[in-house]
Amino acid sequence: MNISKPQQRTLHALAQGGRIELERDEQGRIVSAACINRDGWALTDCTVAVFQSLKRKRLIASQESGPYRITRLGLANLRAQLDNRVGAKAW
Repeated sequence: MNISKPQQRTLHALAQGGRIELERDEQGRIVSAACINRDGWALTDCTVAVFQSLKRKRLIASQESGPYRITRLGLANLRAQLDNRVGAKAW
């Protein structure tokens, strides 16, 4: 499955215990999507377009109206990266 770099970064944050919280307007449409990592920091790569793409691919899901978290399918499609750094090598 093709997953872009912003989607990969978002999935890595979610796999480490993060969540996606949505802000909606009066009509119920999504205004913003904030990816919060386990330490409470916001990921800037997570946009509404990234959120919708991950949801469409069923890589994230919400249970009981809670925040969106990574699914088993999302974990299976996650490429391994050392400390979320692209191209990092462990010696």
